Amino acid sequence: MVAIQETPAEPSHRPSKAPRVRAVLAGGLVLGVGAAVTLAAWNDSEFAQGTFTAGAFNLEGSTDGTGFAEHPVGSPATLNFTASPGNLSPGDVVTAPFAVRLDDATTNDATVTLSTEATTGSLAGLTYSLTQSTAFGCGEPVTATLVTAGQPLGSTPGSVTFALAQGAGTNPGDPVNLCFRITAGSNLVQSQSGTATWEFAAQSQ
Repeated sequence: MVAIQETPAEPSHRPSKAPRVRAVLAGGLVLGVGAAVTLAAWNDSEFAQGTFTAGAFNLEGSTDGTGFAEHPVGSPATLNFTASPGNLSPGDVVTAPFAVRLDDATTNDATVTLSTEATTGSLAGLTYSLTQSTAFGCGEPVTATLVTAGQPLGSTPGSVTFALAQGAGTNPGDPVNLCFRITAGSNLVQSQSGTATWEFAAQSQ
């Protein structure tokens, strides 16, 4: 009987691939984390903010030089003439003072432009002038002529402007004192009656 002897297999000397794969994967994970940290370190931000608040602007007028108020187009100030404008005859001259200023809340200087807002009835034979004075009242020294004598009542020449200054602190601006002078001409028609309304339009500078 022949005996058969089994030859033991030679031990394998090849190293296992699993640990190497794990090492590579672990290395990859480490590199990934490192790249993310480096990228975050280069991010930075700056922020800026501005606050914007509008100023205030308001024009007011006075017929007595003391009490100032707003007079909208639907409720204009009534000028106080030195003589009754309701009984005019040729050659009569009547005057009325008026003043305008910027109120205490206004934060800008202004340029004021004069224009004729509206007329009613008949103003035939009536002309006027508008002057500026040092103090309130038509008897004060004239410092500027805004509308020269002879201007037909109910009209305004172009580019009649003057300046107004804003006040300081809680004070209103200094007023500009004005005087209207109305003259009745020889062509005044008996019993005629009419009104003229002027606008003082202030624009901030």
